[in-house]
Amino acid sequence: MDVPVPPLPDRVNFWLDRPDLPWARRWDGLTAVVADLSTLVRTGPGSRRVVEQVVELLVAGTARHRAHRAALCELVDRVLDLHAVACGVDPPSPAELADWLLHVQTGFTEPPEVRLAPYAAALGPTGLARYRAEAVARFSTLPVIGFGRTGRYDRERWALLRVVEELAEHVGDVDLQVLVLARDLSSGWHYLQVATVLREAGRTEDALEWVGRGLRATGGRGAAGRLVDLAVDECLRLGWRERAVRWRRRAFLAWPSVETFDRLRALVSGSGGWAALRADVLAQARRDGDPAVVDELLARLSEHDL
Repeated sequence: MDVPVPPLPDRVNFWLDRPDLPWARRWDGLTAVVADLSTLVRTGPGSRRVVEQVVELLVAGTARHRAHRAALCELVDRVLDLHAVACGVDPPSPAELADWLLHVQTGFTEPPEVRLAPYAAALGPTGLARYRAEAVARFSTLPVIGFGRTGRYDRERWALLRVVEELAEHVGDVDLQVLVLARDLSSGWHYLQVATVLREAGRTEDALEWVGRGLRATGGRGAAGRLVDLAVDECLRLGWRERAVRWRRRAFLAWPSVETFDRLRALVSGSGGWAALRADVLAQARRDGDPAVVDELLARLSEHDL
């Protein structure tokens, strides 16, 4: 008489919950379940919900078996690939699929990294719109990590960060990239990242706005020099020489130093007008700032430097 075979989810539970057995034997049992699951998916409709149960059991098991986390994560990835195939054979509603994909990525201690590309057809425009709206709404509630602060990256933050990063890459949306990056503004380098993404997307004015925000936050420290360099390079690339000079002038007046002075001079001296501009900015720096700082700067500069 044939012995009935337990349902696949029950078999997953059996092998995950047998600490008395060697891991090699349990692993063989789990991979056998996945092989049978693959056969089930190929047979046609009716497999999708079974695959979803197996995914959730394996994801939950990953947190309980940290010593075997890498192997179990790899197994989860294989089952997710089967799930994408099953969605093509036995399509769920786009809304149902969007909700499940978000659930499996945010509802567990050790969530998997889901790639959206294999689900593009099953989600369709409606499912993707629902997925995006829910992901963005939840991500937007996360507090911004302000300049100089140490942020707390808990499980929810990491999970939602990964979700929106993958979504931004999948749809090629620069605004989503900025949304992700702008949630952590703890250093000037993060402002520089945002400005760089916007510049590479051809959104120069937005990039320059973020440069300004970064300079105000950093107060001339850390990434300030790189931020000004980005603004100047972009202005020169577009033929906006006067705007480039204004960025260098503003940097010198805000933070008078040999470095900011030299960078202003290097930009202007080759095109004439340096003598007049030099006298003007030094006078303004003395008038609006600390005269002692200007005197110290002049003392460090030789006649040739001036």
